[in-house]
Amino acid sequence: MEDGYEYDLLAIGSGPAGQKAAIQAAKLGRRAAIVERRTIGGVSVNRGTIPSKTLREAVIYLTGISQRAVYGDSYRLKEDITVEDLGLRTRQVVEREVDIVRNQLARNHVHVINGIARFVDPHTLAVSGGEERRISAEKIVIATGTRPHRPKTVEFDNKTILDSDGLLLLERLPASIVVVGAGIIGIEYASMFAALGTKVTVVEKRHRLLDFVDSQIAEGLQYHLRDLGVVFRFGEAVTAVERHDGATVTLLESGKRIPAEVVLYAAGRQGETGELDLQSAGLDANERGYIEVGPDFRTAVDHIYAAGDVIGWPSLAATSMEQGRLAAAHALDQPTHSMSELLPFGIYTIPEISYVGRNEEELTEAACPYEVGISRYRELARGQILGDSYGMLKLLVSLEDRTLLGVHVLGTNATELVHIGQAVMGNGGTVDYLVDAVFNYPTLAESYKVAALDAMNKLQAISTLAARA
Repeated sequence: MEDGYEYDLLAIGSGPAGQKAAIQAAKLGRRAAIVERRTIGGVSVNRGTIPSKTLREAVIYLTGISQRAVYGDSYRLKEDITVEDLGLRTRQVVEREVDIVRNQLARNHVHVINGIARFVDPHTLAVSGGEERRISAEKIVIATGTRPHRPKTVEFDNKTILDSDGLLLLERLPASIVVVGAGIIGIEYASMFAALGTKVTVVEKRHRLLDFVDSQIAEGLQYHLRDLGVVFRFGEAVTAVERHDGATVTLLESGKRIPAEVVLYAAGRQGETGELDLQSAGLDANERGYIEVGPDFRTAVDHIYAAGDVIGWPSLAATSMEQGRLAAAHALDQPTHSMSELLPFGIYTIPEISYVGRNEEELTEAACPYEVGISRYRELARGQILGDSYGMLKLLVSLEDRTLLGVHVLGTNATELVHIGQAVMGNGGTVDYLVDAVFNYPTLAESYKVAALDAMNKLQAISTLAARA
């Protein structure tokens, strides 16, 4: 490293990408620091992944929704659930996560600098927050994350018209809510409010929810949400939201008017790059605030890297961690592997969804021949014990070499279960491996064997018919 810089690597942002970038540099014996404008852990720990997923667990526990198949539709652990009930668990988890991240950074001797960073030149940052100071680094990783995108035509007030950040500040649970947007964030919150008994209406311009998810899995989720009373308005656009005595009326292009206490806009995310003064570093961002990077996470300026949500899709905490680590490794000339293309996606709706690999629509479009194997939770002993009657696991198997092309799961522990399929796919395993494997009984993991046998029976039927031809 050249002399004259305070740090060998400086990360802007302490979310998953910034943490892992700084810690990777520290593990390599380099001088590392993080600039954080708010609380350690970034958006992920304080306003995004951790609080929303903790809120989901609190909803499932307090409503007793996962036990209703066993104890009846009226079963409920707590009759009058309040914001305080839900917030208690969320605050505890967030505080502990912040402590864990802070301790991890301290153990690795990563210097944490509080304040708002902006570029003065390609190697120097001015950090304000009290008295302004200037910090120099040879390599810089931008990991500032994102914030909710707010359409300019919408008058947000964080009381009746909210984004996902404002939703966490509600003082009471609404009796009704309109969710604008059927993407991941919108559907996650729609399912939580539906479980709480709130009347939910989802408005979406597209003609289905989660259009990147396998259609059979998405349809299964939609069926379950409709069973909870959720109303879907697909192919509809919002033209205006009117306020009336503390409530709202949402106007659609079709002329429909939807009354509700609260409107949640889930209109995507915006890169947090507005205050970085990127031009002073020779960089720029697109209209949504995202920074373009190459395969090694290097930006247009050789010594500046970017990782995490600020570079766009897939914008997952899990991928952000790996991107941050790899960006630091590349920046410090450390040999490393590229990130696997087998990325697991987890969607924490109620019930949850997870998948890895390609879906049926993608395989059909690519003219890639496949067969389907399905296992339903209600046919498994563990599914009966859990009271999950709607869960399912779906395998997509190549007709050419019997490898797994995709694994799609809906139901309890989907985000955990998918990793078995990910491991098999990552090692080039075939459906034969799953047929021959022995799984603990009773478990949900057994669904892999059931689905594999289903696929195998179909493959054998095709072989038998071909032999007769």
